[in-house]
Amino acid sequence: MTSKATSPKEYIDELPEDRKAPIQQLRQTILEHLPEGFEEQMSYGMLGYVVPHSRYPDGYHCDPKQPLPFMSLASQKNHIGLYHMGLYSDPELLEWFKKEYAKKVATKLDMGKSCIRFKNPKHIPYELIGELTAKMTAADWIDRYEKAVKR
Repeated sequence: MTSKATSPKEYIDELPEDRKAPIQQLRQTILEHLPEGFEEQMSYGMLGYVVPHSRYPDGYHCDPKQPLPFMSLASQKNHIGLYHMGLYSDPELLEWFKKEYAKKVATKLDMGKSCIRFKNPKHIPYELIGELTAKMTAADWIDRYEKAVKR
């Protein structure tokens, strides 16, 4: 569900009551662990964590006016979605995450290529999301992105 909010506060304020606390806690977890070089902003109607143009002037190849996206957080119709492009681009990181998730959460991992879907907020492994957030620096992400896009 795309939002027209222009700030993270506005985004959270417009959420249904049952989504506010888990989204706020996920946002806080991400911000506490987000490596230097990334910035939070509204991106594609979601909370976005991007490499800003000041660090990566080329921007996103699909729309160079946009900064390079890395992570997003959104309240979708039937779940909370955490989108982490590093999981899509780094098979070792993905395997690490799957193993750690299985150790920490009793329910099965519901995941697409870069999207982790949390249908029940009670099963969100906040500590693990913090670890995941910290595992890839902005420089690492730029390097992976360029190797994939600028072949």
